[in-house]
Amino acid sequence: MPSISRSARRRSVPAVAAVVAVLALTATACGPEDENADDKPSASASAGPEELARELGLPDDLPSDLPTSLEELEKWRNGEWKDWDRERWLKEAKDFFNPIIEDLWDPDRMKDADGNEREVDDSDIEDDPSGGEGGTGEDEGVTDPTPAKVPAKQVDTPFTGADKPVGKVFMDTPKGAMVCSGSVVEDPGNPGKSNLVATAGHCVHGGAGKGWFRNVVFVPDYNPKGLPNSALEKAQKKDVAPYDIWWAKHARTTDHWIKTGADRGGKGAQQDFAVLRVQPEDKSGGKSLQETVDGSALKVNFGTPRVKSLSNLTAVGYPASPPFDGAKMFNCTDKPGRLTLDTAQPTMYRIGCSMTAGASGGPWRDASGKWLLSVTSIGPVTGDWLAGPRLGKEAKGVLDAVSRAG
Repeated sequence: MPSISRSARRRSVPAVAAVVAVLALTATACGPEDENADDKPSASASAGPEELARELGLPDDLPSDLPTSLEELEKWRNGEWKDWDRERWLKEAKDFFNPIIEDLWDPDRMKDADGNEREVDDSDIEDDPSGGEGGTGEDEGVTDPTPAKVPAKQVDTPFTGADKPVGKVFMDTPKGAMVCSGSVVEDPGNPGKSNLVATAGHCVHGGAGKGWFRNVVFVPDYNPKGLPNSALEKAQKKDVAPYDIWWAKHARTTDHWIKTGADRGGKGAQQDFAVLRVQPEDKSGGKSLQETVDGSALKVNFGTPRVKSLSNLTAVGYPASPPFDGAKMFNCTDKPGRLTLDTAQPTMYRIGCSMTAGASGGPWRDASGKWLLSVTSIGPVTGDWLAGPRLGKEAKGVLDAVSRAG
């Protein structure tokens, strides 16, 4: 059976109702202070558990480790989502739980999010030309010479074609608000109506000994006018997020990332892949994400094509670390080589590219522009190249599980 992480476990109906009823107060109290709040009825007084669950965008399954005591839920309601004990919060984030908090991700907060870095150096790279334990194919266990640096090119606006499914993934982590990239991908269970987003595992989960990030959202078609970073602080939401902000309702990544992933050194990178099922912040319940972005979605290739069979790969994303600022979409196209960090795992694709942190999770498209073959996982401090996992049965298990989650 594919190795995946299950982000939620079934609770009894009474427990779900009780938690949802109290959490209703949580979400409505997380915005700016309201001078007339005392004059308004509480959300729990005017709505039943099912309605409140829909309002918060809660999944049918709630995390097994979600605090149920009134004391713990009061902390959440009073703003612990913003000012928590970060070390304690991360260790307790065992299951993915992501209630919608309206207006949390405004243009200014999105602008200030830092790139979620994953850096390696030469000492992390292995080379076993004879082939490693990860497989017997010609690509396994091999590291090709470091590719020449390919300067990233800014993508023309407005975005069209294969760039339409690309966007930004924002998340709150113990280090603060951070940003990655991601893309709409086709859902085998809902052809033409996908709500699935592919990104990197390290964009949703902290890796070994850590937990799921909070307030994870996807913003498709981010900044389609190509406004400079200086203009984004006061920009209208429609100019920054023209297709709304989409909150992750479900998330999965590989067990390999959860058990071995690390901030530095590339551990877990060879299965650094995740899929989100998202829903609009406005809870419209109308069009799917794919329909909203004009029917655009990438098909995911889980066949791990050999390097020699690929003429080129194009990595796309929103690099946010210098010399970039996260405001605009860029891409790099190069013929891929092979990179091995762990000979027990499938060899990675590597291309020359100058994109930096913030591009993590962005799609790697084949020459046709229709297929996603990888996502950005790691790169060196020097910003000369990027590497991404070859997507196989573990990655397919992740997507299939989120597709079934409904």
